[in-house]
Amino acid sequence: MLTRTESTASPSGDAKTLPCGWHRVSLGDVCEIEMGQSPEGASYNTQRQGEPLLNGPTEFGAVHPTAVQWTTAPTRFCRNGDILLCVRGATTGRKNVADRSFCIGRGLAAIRGKDDRAETDFIWFALDLVTDQILRETSGSTFPNLPGDKLAAVAIPLPPKSEQRRIAARLRQQLAAVTQACAAVQAQLDAARTLSPAQLRAIFSGDVLTKWPTKPLADVAEISGGVTLGRDLRGRPSRPVPYLRVANVKDGYLDLAHVKEVESTEAEIDDCRLRFGDLLLTEGGDPDKLGRGTYWQEQLPECIHQNHIFRVRFDLAGFDPAFAAAQVGSPYGKAYFLAHAKQTTGIATINRTVLSKFPFLAPPLAEQCSVAAKLEAKKTEAAHLTSLLADKLTAVDHLPAALLRDAFAGNI
Repeated sequence: MLTRTESTASPSGDAKTLPCGWHRVSLGDVCEIEMGQSPEGASYNTQRQGEPLLNGPTEFGAVHPTAVQWTTAPTRFCRNGDILLCVRGATTGRKNVADRSFCIGRGLAAIRGKDDRAETDFIWFALDLVTDQILRETSGSTFPNLPGDKLAAVAIPLPPKSEQRRIAARLRQQLAAVTQACAAVQAQLDAARTLSPAQLRAIFSGDVLTKWPTKPLADVAEISGGVTLGRDLRGRPSRPVPYLRVANVKDGYLDLAHVKEVESTEAEIDDCRLRFGDLLLTEGGDPDKLGRGTYWQEQLPECIHQNHIFRVRFDLAGFDPAFAAAQVGSPYGKAYFLAHAKQTTGIATINRTVLSKFPFLAPPLAEQCSVAAKLEAKKTEAAHLTSLLADKLTAVDHLPAALLRDAFAGNI
């Protein structure tokens, strides 16, 4: 473990100790900084004439940039290996590494360590440490800008060059491991999110399609539309009532974060009021929205629905609404809707006639309930696993910042 020197002032003005042999220096003292300057607009071209031009983060990649335009009147240049730092606008502080010489516009600065003072690889990580300081130094409330003199004055902690090389190499090794871990957890998270769809596919396919009897949906349920928005209510008593829009009805759940109200008559409210077990299906839009929906579980004491949402009401003595919702949301249900939808310029819709003819799989109620219970267990399992993996992914995402803090405290 490195020993400590006396406390020095940090960029924020707070007292902060540095490891033995480290010093707090200005970026301009240990780095060459080239502020970009935009060429004349008339010199820009996409025919690869002149020098490749970078104007900002739109050309940035995961590590290296890719030029999309060239200039025949180049102004300022970066070198191969330079750090490219955004110094204008909301993207100030974003970085890439030049893998060749580029002309750089005024949205960028090129930074390289001076041979006798600083390793460019180390400066890359040091800039991450002082991002907040860099952002504080920007000027201009409408369009933030980081002037060259303020960038040069940014203070960073600097160890001897041999220590710089060691820390940079160690950080790159550790961050590569973090990237691999993040990808692995993300893959697990994606797999967990597909558990329920996979289970739906397994249930509503194969032998059940011949084992279970099918009936037209209109023979086993009452299908109705909802209230039409913008209708003329003049002269008729009405009151505001919550109603579901297409935006509230998702694939397998309801999003009730923003439920609006609509003026409705008592007759309309009585006719469109939702009851427990009502299946709610959207009539379409994008092809993936066909038949999207779930069933109502009385999340609100009173609620109706608009006319672009179909309400399918079953006799709960013979049908399980969770089973019905799972069926129409399964690949079996989606395939039917897609095959029978009216499609125009990327928009797909179903009407009441198509919905009425849906070949509803109708096993005995006990079997419906058993299937629904198994699906709910899988859904709960998937939700639990997804939550655990999401927390794990968040923890992995926080590792780079922790590694940087340890490195610049001399603990790496």
